[in-house]
Amino acid sequence: MLSRILTSTCALAMTAGMAAADYSLTILHTNDFHARFEPVSKYDSGCGSEDNAEGKCFGGSARLVTAINDARARTNNSILVDGGDQFQGTLFYTYYKGKLAAEMMNKLGYDGMTVGNHEFDDGPEVLAGFMDAINFPILMSNADVSGEPLLAGKLAKSTVIERGGEKIGMIGLTPEDTDDLASPGDNVTFSDPVVAVQGEVDKLTAMGVNKIIVLSHSSYLIDQQVAANTTGVDVIVGGHSNTLLSNTNERASGPYPTMVGDTAIVQAYAYGKYLGELNVTFNDAGEIITAVGEPISIDGTVTEDAETVARIAEMAIPLEEIRTKVVASSAAVIEGDRSVCRVMECEMGNLVADAMLDRVANQGVVIAIANSGGVRASIDAGDVTMGEVYTVLPFQNTLSTFEASGEMLMAALENGVSQYEEVAGRFPQVAGMTFTVDPAAEVGARVSDVMIGGAAIDLAATYGVVSNNYVRGGGDGYKMFRDAANAYDFGPDLAEVMADYMAAQGDYAPYTDGRITIK
Repeated sequence: MLSRILTSTCALAMTAGMAAADYSLTILHTNDFHARFEPVSKYDSGCGSEDNAEGKCFGGSARLVTAINDARARTNNSILVDGGDQFQGTLFYTYYKGKLAAEMMNKLGYDGMTVGNHEFDDGPEVLAGFMDAINFPILMSNADVSGEPLLAGKLAKSTVIERGGEKIGMIGLTPEDTDDLASPGDNVTFSDPVVAVQGEVDKLTAMGVNKIIVLSHSSYLIDQQVAANTTGVDVIVGGHSNTLLSNTNERASGPYPTMVGDTAIVQAYAYGKYLGELNVTFNDAGEIITAVGEPISIDGTVTEDAETVARIAEMAIPLEEIRTKVVASSAAVIEGDRSVCRVMECEMGNLVADAMLDRVANQGVVIAIANSGGVRASIDAGDVTMGEVYTVLPFQNTLSTFEASGEMLMAALENGVSQYEEVAGRFPQVAGMTFTVDPAAEVGARVSDVMIGGAAIDLAATYGVVSNNYVRGGGDGYKMFRDAANAYDFGPDLAEVMADYMAAQGDYAPYTDGRITIK
């Protein structure tokens, strides 16, 4: 398929020629940065200074400065945009909220951004403060914020910028289920992405804008659906699913760009490990003649900008005492990659669920359920610092205990696997129970063979359950738990629970044991 796309692109270029009215634009893009201002390891967690000096680390704001400057120097017209989720993921966000993200994005010279679901993790107030600090537009088309005083009149659905004498329309897109994924509050409502995008395309087209880019934090799958069911969208810069698109990387989920009709879709994984670089040529009617490019690996060969290194180090000073404290050790790498933990039992999921259950087992709790979306990184072998633990569990969720019927638990498990194809964060990691998933079955009938304490689940029985306050409050679609009996949502921070559990294990040995079976 890739060869056909490239052949078709070359043919278009040859037949169309390069008329005087043709317009070329380089779209530089990032997505799902998640506060990784410092370099990261190959496991997406912290990377030490020695490893960084040896060229073993990736990303970080200082490398992005260099990579973006170099990319801009290669073209006469460029824009820099972001596909959302700058917030959350490290102690930098925990401590500074959106302040450092705004500073770094202003420094890098972004031209636009869409609102990611994690931009709502601390409610509209933190997002509004971030908006006050940035000097570029942040957009969200498929939401009504008119009832939220902090955002009404400030958060636009689309905008128009000029580059090289041409008008470029940009539209923002956010997950339709953001109210399940984050904390937007009761005054913000979300709507269908296709309808929202088409509405803004029509407005921009009526204004005479014929080059339109959607900044979408909605997943690779949804982006393809939007492209297939709208007209007038030239490029979709994606996010949310942390998808790597590439024509050279064997781990890529699809070609860069992925063409759906006349729309070019791009995404550049996450955590600042890549800078997307799409070179697009439009004819005078605003139609794409060519769309070619490749994500740039922000690896150890990219020089770090010294001024940015110094600034990040300055901002890290208040965090050092917390994150450098060694709290445990691991005998091997603990697998926590989202591509694993969101579709099957994984080592980090077992660790988190085991730690939760161990903490409250003396309270009559027999089951732990953790959403895989709360697991954000792996941990490598050796000493484990509190900073690494916070990178895995950055959301400051607290332990939550409650009682649930067997029927409610079945509904919860079915919810957890209902978006299996989308590799969604609601996939459940568990302790104290086992179950089987058939991804090919209809939604609502995918879970079977549920065992609790060695016995088949009793739909009429009541079980003691532990989760985190986000899940217990209905996050990731677990709305059935909102009405759970005897709920207590104010236990210790989940990161501290995991750290304490690992410390008690000695040299922790990661494992899976077959508690989740995938047919």
